[in-house]
Amino acid sequence: MGNSTVRAGDRTGAPATARGTGLAAFSVAFAFWITMAGTTAPTPLYPLYGDEFGFTPFTVTVIFAVYALGVVLGLLVFGRLSDQIGRRPVLVAATLLSVMAAVVFLLAQNVTAMIVARIISGFSAALITGAATASLAERLGQHSRVKPATIALFANMGGLACGTLLAGILADLAPSPLRTPWVAMLALAAIAAVGVLLNDESSAHRSGFSLQFQPLHIPGEIRSDFLRSAMAAGAGFAVLGVLTAVTGLFLGTVLHESSHSLTGLVVFAAFACTALGQLLVRTLKPGTALPAACLGLIVAAVLIATAMATSTLTPLFAGAIVNGLATGIAVGHGISGITTRSAPQHRGASVSTFFAILYSMLAVPAIGVGILIRETSLRPAGETFSAVVAALSLGVLLSLVRTGREAA
Repeated sequence: MGNSTVRAGDRTGAPATARGTGLAAFSVAFAFWITMAGTTAPTPLYPLYGDEFGFTPFTVTVIFAVYALGVVLGLLVFGRLSDQIGRRPVLVAATLLSVMAAVVFLLAQNVTAMIVARIISGFSAALITGAATASLAERLGQHSRVKPATIALFANMGGLACGTLLAGILADLAPSPLRTPWVAMLALAAIAAVGVLLNDESSAHRSGFSLQFQPLHIPGEIRSDFLRSAMAAGAGFAVLGVLTAVTGLFLGTVLHESSHSLTGLVVFAAFACTALGQLLVRTLKPGTALPAACLGLIVAAVLIATAMATSTLTPLFAGAIVNGLATGIAVGHGISGITTRSAPQHRGASVSTFFAILYSMLAVPAIGVGILIRETSLRPAGETFSAVVAALSLGVLLSLVRTGREAA
């Protein structure tokens, strides 16, 4: 999940032209995919780590949250790095960080090592998102049969979806469930690093390195729509974050399901449907996309609360799917508004601000749920969280209805 739309061409206003080969574009997409896969690989392994290191569900949510906060910090500090020094060195750095995170997880003996690995993963995701998206646009050009933005979307969300599923399957089938998934991630990330290292540079213009925070910017011309989209998409991201952090705990302690693959499948469905939702938004009228997303988020919250109340898997799986679709629609609507209706000179900063909000929503509610679990238990914490998500989504929906009446 990343800042993947406004990079190539938009800063200068010039159209992107193809630079490079299909093999080079594939290596960039693969590097993007495996880097994002590495960020969700721990999801089905958290119950095993809890048994191994003796930590609580609250610790799991903190370990997850530091990743999201690492992405936010990485976006703010390094969001323009590939514009300054080129795509290739940033892609190499991102994949090497992914390798490093896998090594730290492979050798981890305590919670501190896991937190370090998650921070490294956050920086790798922040670095690769803009650089890979821009590189794909530059290598394929605007007239490619498959749009670069579509490839970037599937590399990004596909990686997030596949990482958790692959790790879950390996944890169930392979020896040493806390080591084998990381050996696989390490090998794939190393291949990706070699691939992008052998590529040439795709960017024709570089501004030179300067270390500074990416300025946050909310476009005044679409301020209300930007904030509504960010709140709706942020509510969906909050659910994605909590699903990623505690699905394994719910399946293991409430449903007594020991399958790590099942945990991976639930989170896979959520992220895969988020990608599908971003494609689906293109078929919806602009005025209906955000209301549809809010309704979907409310339905998803009800389904997840039902799963908690009844201790059943089916509504949890359905809630993950519906939440993913609704979140994807809200994200797609927000990005479309920024790229088509905001001032070109502020688009990069506006997209970074949008995703900084989303990743903050990914992290903070997960910690809040962890505190609730510690004070009560998993089921009431999940029900309370679902109610908050439904209330936030309903608030955005009512705001849209009120604005529509005023316009009429």
